Amino acid sequence: MAPEPAASDFAALEANLEEKRQLVEAALRRLHEAGRSPQVAAAVHDSLFAPAKRLRPILSLMVAEVLRAQPEPVLPAACAIEMVHTASLILDDLPAMDDAALRRGRPACHVTHGQANAILAAFALLNRAFEILAVGWPGAPEAGTRATIARQLAGAVGTDGMIAGQATDLAMTDAPMDFATLEFIHSRKTGALFIASAELGALAAGAAERERAAVVTYAKNLGLAFQIVDDLIDVTGAVRDAGKDVGKDLKKTTFVSFCGVAGALQLAEELIAASRDALAGLGPRAQALHDLARFVVTRKR
Repeated sequence: MAPEPAASDFAALEANLEEKRQLVEAALRRLHEAGRSPQVAAAVHDSLFAPAKRLRPILSLMVAEVLRAQPEPVLPAACAIEMVHTASLILDDLPAMDDAALRRGRPACHVTHGQANAILAAFALLNRAFEILAVGWPGAPEAGTRATIARQLAGAVGTDGMIAGQATDLAMTDAPMDFATLEFIHSRKTGALFIASAELGALAAGAAERERAAVVTYAKNLGLAFQIVDDLIDVTGAVRDAGKDVGKDLKKTTFVSFCGVAGALQLAEELIAASRDALAGLGPRAQALHDLARFVVTRKR
């Protein structure tokens, strides 16, 4: 395992994250299409360009970089993942789902634009994401690779991925839940898109199967750790820091309610250690991914 990062390393990582976040922001603005409905266009714009970490597309860019690929040819595909992620947040927040009023520090899409426009905006983002992958872009991976990326992304959000996690989560409301079910829910609601992000970076870089397997294992553990930290923020965080409603999960089974605050934090640390162990075969070039894993478990939002 790589050594623990010092505070100065986190400063370098934060600069790296911000540089990549700005690349993603600029690419999203180039790739975004308003369409012919001003109401839906406003709902898409407000959701897609609200202040966001852009962690999933950044993960794609970091993986590609670690595997010796340039970020520019990967950017549009990484933006497709961010569009899919934003669509999932819009749907998650609906009254029929998690019924959240705040997202990314702003009123949730359905609160500002109404439920109908929010649903249409989510589908607009999903459709645009897969259109980007289908059409391609200058310097894009060849069509077969783009098709594989699209298939992985569709699986991550499909009926064995995010949809399965959300459906199980809704079905288990007010019902007792064991740890295996809790892990099933969040490995799909959160973890599946982290895995797709890492796979995208590996596929775009033409990685060997051994390298692809390493970053997939890394992302699987990172995604679950990310969710546990989300659960901790819901219990211990402030709305101002979190940028979304906190305390909403107090009546649900979460990693914190199952393990307690200390136990959840310990589990997150163990997952981060496992994610970093998976990178052992990549050597020093994977340092940015090691640092990102440590950064995820210290975040406040």
